[in-house]
Amino acid sequence: MKLKDSFITQDIDGTQFMVAVGETTFTGIVRSNKTAAFIVDCLKTETTKEQIVDAMCKKYDAPKERIEADVEMILEKLRGIGALDE
Repeated sequence: MKLKDSFITQDIDGTQFMVAVGETTFTGIVRSNKTAAFIVDCLKTETTKEQIVDAMCKKYDAPKERIEADVEMILEKLRGIGALDE
């Protein structure tokens, strides 16, 4: 899976913002916390949920089950706005 090319991100003062710039029905702005921003950055190249979880386990000191739940929640939100190519 990968972030669709019609969504771009910009970091401003330590906060990541994502907007749709191409053909999409989403017309808002997404402001990501650090965890969501890490996941979105992973999605800028082709990846899997498992690869994202593994990368987060290396970066964050948290139980794997919690990380898996967080990744799934963010992926569902991104699916909901049509931001993922799967």
